[in-house]
Amino acid sequence: MNRMGKRTITWLANLGMAFAALIWGFAFVVVKDSVDSVPPVYMLAFRFTIAFIGLLLVFYKKLPKITKSDLICGSFLGFWLFISYFFQTVGIQYTTAGKNAFLTTIYVVIVPFLHWVINKKKPDWYCIVAAFLIIAGIGLLSLQGDMTINIGDILTIICGFGYAFHMIYIDKYTEIHDPVFLTILQIGMAALFSWIMAPFFDGGFPTAVFSWRYLSGMLYLGIGSTMVAFLLQNVCQKYTTPTSASLFLSLESVFGVLFSLIFLKEYLTARMTAGCVLIFIAIIMAETKFSFLKRRRE
Repeated sequence: MNRMGKRTITWLANLGMAFAALIWGFAFVVVKDSVDSVPPVYMLAFRFTIAFIGLLLVFYKKLPKITKSDLICGSFLGFWLFISYFFQTVGIQYTTAGKNAFLTTIYVVIVPFLHWVINKKKPDWYCIVAAFLIIAGIGLLSLQGDMTINIGDILTIICGFGYAFHMIYIDKYTEIHDPVFLTILQIGMAALFSWIMAPFFDGGFPTAVFSWRYLSGMLYLGIGSTMVAFLLQNVCQKYTTPTSASLFLSLESVFGVLFSLIFLKEYLTARMTAGCVLIFIAIIMAETKFSFLKRRRE
C-alpha cells in the first residue's frame, strides 16, 4: 500500500473515531432527557442488554471459543464499566448534560497516573501540568458561587476515575485476550450487574420505557452509543495511533456540550466556558505532547 493510501485510511479511521465521539456526545442529551422517567440503573440495564443482544447476533459464531480466563477478565471489566456508567448516569440527574460530558473526560489525564501506581510507569511533565489544568478547569466549571461543588459534579468525577481503571485493565487484558470476547463479556456482565442493582436503587420496573419517546432513546443508547460506538472504536484504532485515537475520542465532551446547548437549551457562563477550555487544553496536552507544534516548526 502506498503512502497516499495509508494516509487516506488513517484519515478515515480518525474520522470514524470522531464519529464515535459524536455518538457518545449526543448520548448525554438522550440520558438527560430520559432520566426523569427511566431511572438511571434501569436505563443502564436496558442499554447494556440491547447492546449485548446485538453483539451476540453479530458474533455468535465466536462464542464457543470463549475460555474461562476470558470470562473472568471480561467480568472484571464489566464491573468497572458498570461502576463508571452508574456514577455518570446518576450524576447527570444533579448537574447539566454539558458539565457531565466535560467532567467525564478527566479519565484522559488520570490514566497516566494510575499506570504509574499500577504498572510503575512514571508520567511525563506534560501529564503533570495537564493534571493541574484539569483541577483548575474542574474548579471553574463546577464550583458554584458559594465555592461548593454540586453532588452531580462529584459523582461524575468518580465516574471519570472508574473509566480510568477500566481503560488500564483493557490495555492489560487485550494483550492476551481477544478484544471482541472482552467486549461481549464486559457489556453482558454490566447488563447483569445493572439488573441486579436496579430494584435496590430505583425500585419498581419503569413502565414509561415502553412509550415510543423513551423506547427510541433506549435503542439509541443500546445500539448506537454502546454497540456501534464501541465496535467503531475497536475497528478504527487498528488504522490510527493511540494518541490520535484518544484525542479524537475526547471530542465526546465537546459534542456533549454542543448538543446540550442546542437540544436542552443549557447555557455556559464565561467562567464555565473558561473551565471547558482549560480541560480541553489539558486533554490535548496529555495525549499529544503538542507534537503537532514541534512538527510544524521542523
